[in-house]
Amino acid sequence: MTLYQILLIFLLWLLNFCCPEILFRRTSVPQHRILGTRVPRTDGKILHRQKRGWMWNQFFLLEEYTGSDYQYVGKLHSDQDKGDGSLKYILSGDGAGTLFIIDEKTGDIHATRRIDREEKAFYTLRAQAINRRTLRPVEPESEFVIKIHDINDNEPTFPEEVYTATVPEMSVVGTSVVQVTASDADDPSYGNSARVIYSILQGQPYFSVEPETGIIRTALPNMNRENREQYQVVIQAKDMGGQMGGLSGTTTVNITLTDVNDNPPRFPQNTIHLRVLESSPVGTAIGSVKATDADTGKNAEVEYRIIDGDGTDVFDIVTEKDTQEGIITVKKPLDYESRRLYTLKVEAENTHVDPRFYYLGPFKDTTIVKISIEDVDEPPVFSRSSYLFEVHEDIEVGTIIGTVMARDPDSTSSPIRFSLDRHTDLDRIFNIHSGNGSLYTSKPLDRELSQWHNLTVIASEINNPKEMTRVAVFVRILDVNDNAPQFAVFYDTFVCENARPGQLIQTISAVDKDDPLGGQKFFFSLAAVNPNFTVQDNEDNTARILTRKNGFNRHEISTYLLPVVISDNDYPIQSSTGTLTIRVCACDGQGNMQSCSAEALLLPAGLSTGALIAILLCIIILLVTGHDF
Repeated sequence: MTLYQILLIFLLWLLNFCCPEILFRRTSVPQHRILGTRVPRTDGKILHRQKRGWMWNQFFLLEEYTGSDYQYVGKLHSDQDKGDGSLKYILSGDGAGTLFIIDEKTGDIHATRRIDREEKAFYTLRAQAINRRTLRPVEPESEFVIKIHDINDNEPTFPEEVYTATVPEMSVVGTSVVQVTASDADDPSYGNSARVIYSILQGQPYFSVEPETGIIRTALPNMNRENREQYQVVIQAKDMGGQMGGLSGTTTVNITLTDVNDNPPRFPQNTIHLRVLESSPVGTAIGSVKATDADTGKNAEVEYRIIDGDGTDVFDIVTEKDTQEGIITVKKPLDYESRRLYTLKVEAENTHVDPRFYYLGPFKDTTIVKISIEDVDEPPVFSRSSYLFEVHEDIEVGTIIGTVMARDPDSTSSPIRFSLDRHTDLDRIFNIHSGNGSLYTSKPLDRELSQWHNLTVIASEINNPKEMTRVAVFVRILDVNDNAPQFAVFYDTFVCENARPGQLIQTISAVDKDDPLGGQKFFFSLAAVNPNFTVQDNEDNTARILTRKNGFNRHEISTYLLPVVISDNDYPIQSSTGTLTIRVCACDGQGNMQSCSAEALLLPAGLSTGALIAILLCIIILLVTGHDF
């Protein structure tokens, strides 16, 4: 407790003890008894005011009394008290008998211990005076209040020991940051004990505080987060209106400057050099550029673009969001022999610009990127991506069917050697001249066996055989009319014994392995005039076999062989003779076969008469030779 508080308590106690009429002023009419007072009326009659027996002043008690004796509160007195000790004063209510005691003879009230107004501001008690001998009341029980006078015994307190707050950097002077409020448990209606004034103990000259409200504001213009981000401010709250002798409490406010976009991106170098191999495929990342930004978060986000230079159509740049780098990639194929150096002008610009800071200048920066193309030993390059050669199947072995061409694209051109990938020509039908790339046949061709040949030709540098390139060569074999038509199927033909002239006994057709451009056209005829049968060409690649005589006898001749000549219409004309085996059978009236005298000899379709004669001769020779043996 301060000396000021001790002196105040002593003064109040002294006044209360010696001159209570000075300290405790009545707020209403006097409460001592007025005896025999007559109040005149307007009608001339005299009224007698009701007597009042109790006499006391308003009771006040100073809190936090520290004296060694009981603290005197006040005195109860009845005008019935003659001073002879016949009356007894009794006290009841809040704290009666414990906190407050009364001298039953004199009516003096004392407090037995120190009282805290912040725990209880007033006490309501009841007083009674009785006759000590008869124990009968001489005064009606009356209620009174003891009020606790406040002293400044509580310092202001903040609800938080440490506050955190933020304010944007570059804020104007007076920008509100945060409000802190302290509370004081003392009586706000009595004196200045609870009147709090705020002041700043630490944090100047950057911040200030409003004395009455506790609002913290910026005090310096253009505080820059990039120079300093964290500030610690100590605020004091002092009661007694901030006067000397008041109690105080403090709190700490940690203030962080939040970022605004007040810094443009900056490239660390005016010129950046990159290198890339000419063999790099499209899409290859060849390097990166990065502009630094003193801001953070979205205020530091940058977008990169190529705005000028002689390589705008050859290179591209992509912004990598995670690293905030500009990745330069290959947009078109590169060629060291065509161009060895490119120059790009790259721009970095903030994507989120605050209009308040336009006055600081453009939020962008540029740099020059020089890209050097490095030479690599490139493989040979064919004149075409693939080759197609067409050749007739009847060409002679060794004929050149086409030539492939390749060159070394390097500045130091190397001779080229050509070869065939034998996995694509297992039959070794083709070969190639290693020096000039001429492709020729090494075996006869046959379109009917294989119409297409898919080859792979390899071109390699003589000086560096590992550098090689492959190209596809497609060889199409063109048709030559080198196959004769034949019967389409084997025909099992019969004729009825009761057949009539002109009766159809079989319809035949033919096939040809060749494939003429105008399509197939077959002609049918007999190898020689036959008295029994004739052939009639239908001119649709089919023909009808008709009878020429009336009736056949299976017992005389059971089987007829009819050679039919089939010709095509391509050049040179090809023809073959197919032999029909015709059995003679007994038939019913509807021409349905019933029985035949012997099974027909089954001959392959298209077997010629000469072949049949040769077979029969061989059989006869074998029989004769076997007999001799």
